[in-house]
Amino acid sequence: MRAVVVSQWGGPEVLTETEIERPVPGLNEILVRVHAAGVNPVDGKTRASGGLITWGETPIVGWDVSGTVEAVGPGVTLYSPGDEVYGMPHFPRQAGGYAEYVVGPARHFARKPASLDHVGAAALPLAALTAWQALVDTAGVTAGQRVLVHAAAGGVGHLAVQIAKARGAYVIGTASAGKHELVRELGADEVIDYRTADFEDVVTDVDIVIDSLGGEHGQRSLKVLKPGGHLVTLPSPDDVPAAGAEGVHTGWTLVEPDFRGLVEIAALVEAGKLRPVIDTVLPLAQASKAHEIVEQGRTTGKIVLTVA
Repeated sequence: MRAVVVSQWGGPEVLTETEIERPVPGLNEILVRVHAAGVNPVDGKTRASGGLITWGETPIVGWDVSGTVEAVGPGVTLYSPGDEVYGMPHFPRQAGGYAEYVVGPARHFARKPASLDHVGAAALPLAALTAWQALVDTAGVTAGQRVLVHAAAGGVGHLAVQIAKARGAYVIGTASAGKHELVRELGADEVIDYRTADFEDVVTDVDIVIDSLGGEHGQRSLKVLKPGGHLVTLPSPDDVPAAGAEGVHTGWTLVEPDFRGLVEIAALVEAGKLRPVIDTVLPLAQASKAHEIVEQGRTTGKIVLTVA
C-alpha cells in the first residue's frame, strides 16, 4: 500500500511517499481503507522530534481517518466490510493515518456521519473529540454557562464553539477580525479581536475556558474565571498555570480514542449542530505541503489529505 513515512525526524521535507506492507487486523480490530486523513498540529510536532510516542518500525504520522471497512478481525461484531467509519485509532500511539489502509480496535471508530463525505468526516475525530472531552467530560458544560474559547476559528476552536453552543452555553470566542463572521456563524455570541483588545479586560464571569494556545493565555485566563470555574489547557502540561481564585479547576487534557464521543459527535452533525470547516484539501503525496501550512499557525478550520 502507499504510505507517507517519516524518513528521519525533522521538517516537513522528511515526509516521503513509499510502498509498505498492508496491515492485517487482529483480535477485535478492523482494517479500514482510508479515503481521507485529517492533518493536525500534533502531526507536525511528532514528525519534528518523535515526541514521547512509541513508533512502529516504519514511522507514519496521522490519526484522523475516514474510510470503508475492508476486513474485520476475530471478535468484531460492530462492523462488516463496506461499512463507512471514521475515527482516531491508537492515539497517542502510532496509528499510521497517512496511508491507504489503517488497522485499529473496532471501538476506536464509529459510523461516519451520513451527511458528510469522507473529507468532512476525516476533519473531525481528533479535534472534535478534544473539544468534546474538554467541554463535556472534563468541565461538564451545562446550559446557561459562559464559555470562552481561545483561537475560536482554529481546528479545535471552531468545533468547541459549536459543541458548547449545542449544549446551551453562552459562547465567547477570540479570533482575528477577518474570522469574526465565521465564528459568529458557528454560534458564538461574542467575538473578541485579540489583536486590538486584551480578552481579560472585556470578559468576566466565565465558567469554562478552553485554551488551545498555551503560554501566557493560561495565566491571563484565570482572571476571567468564576470561583469554581474550569480552565482546560490543551497544548502541554507545562502550559497549565497554578490555580488562582479559590475553587478554580486547572488541568491539561490529552484526547483519547472514544467510541461514545464519536457517536455523540456524529449525532450533532446529523442534527445540523456541528460542521467541520475545511481550510485546504490536498492529495496524500502533498503531505509535506499540508504540514507547512499547519505550521504557519493561520489555518481556519482543518486541513485534509485525500487518499483513496
